[in-house]
Amino acid sequence: MLKNRGLWTLLGFSLVILGFTSLIMTLVGVNWAFLGFLEWGGRLFAFVAKILMVMAGGVIIALANNNWERDRKESK
Repeated sequence: MLKNRGLWTLLGFSLVILGFTSLIMTLVGVNWAFLGFLEWGGRLFAFVAKILMVMAGGVIIALANNNWERDRKESK
């Protein structure tokens, strides 16, 4: 994962930004056009999917920016 750290971080930030802005836009009554398929399952499904997008993005960012080699050396 260290090899493509920038790409993974970009993916994580994209998920966080898209999920968070989608949640905010839902409060106003508009949706991203390309995330419209989430609404097919109902409001609750769409809300949970958007929350999961934000959480998954945060996890990806945390894992991409972790220094695994340093952690291994410190645990010995």
